[in-house]
Amino acid sequence: MPTPRPAADPEPADEGWPTAPGTTALSVSLPEADPVVRRWRARYDTAAAHGGTAHVTVLYPFLHRDRVDAPVRAALRRLFAAHEAFTVTFARAGRFPGVLYLVPEPDDPLRALTKAVVEEWPGHPPYGGIFGDLDPHLTVANSGGEAVHASIEADLAPRLPVTARVRAVDLVAYDGRRWREWLRFPLGGREGGGDVAEGP
Repeated sequence: MPTPRPAADPEPADEGWPTAPGTTALSVSLPEADPVVRRWRARYDTAAAHGGTAHVTVLYPFLHRDRVDAPVRAALRRLFAAHEAFTVTFARAGRFPGVLYLVPEPDDPLRALTKAVVEEWPGHPPYGGIFGDLDPHLTVANSGGEAVHASIEADLAPRLPVTARVRAVDLVAYDGRRWREWLRFPLGGREGGGDVAEGP
């Protein structure tokens, strides 16, 4: 998820954006990957200091929390139920300028989720449309510099691949200090049935 930063210091990744209270994002949590990247994210990923666990962003920013009413929740429930649960594998690292991330493979199911949300809410392209078709990614570090990123990548290499099962999309909200899980929308099929589970 994005982490507040000065507007003069954006990066081409979700964690480098200034964020206001009430901002929401749609993402898939990756508990299987978290033990592998947690130590590095805690030191070098600014989202980790604001409650963000290992994840791939589906759409940021989404609607302000005040606008996520019953019809919006119903639309999200319907939209994600139309997509089957899927498996992704993280076997290698990738780079954006200033950012080290793990590459989800295949990334087509993640792209399909983003595409479906944008088609439903065309006024909310990923990252405001600034970066175009930004590849799906699990950010490991967005600070520390090139030498640190090379060291992290070397440390992670023997710990990969990591495989994760994606069964739901989470709507997370920023409260001014931390990103917090709010709503969960199961993906369709046998593993994806059920209602939205609302967090605290």
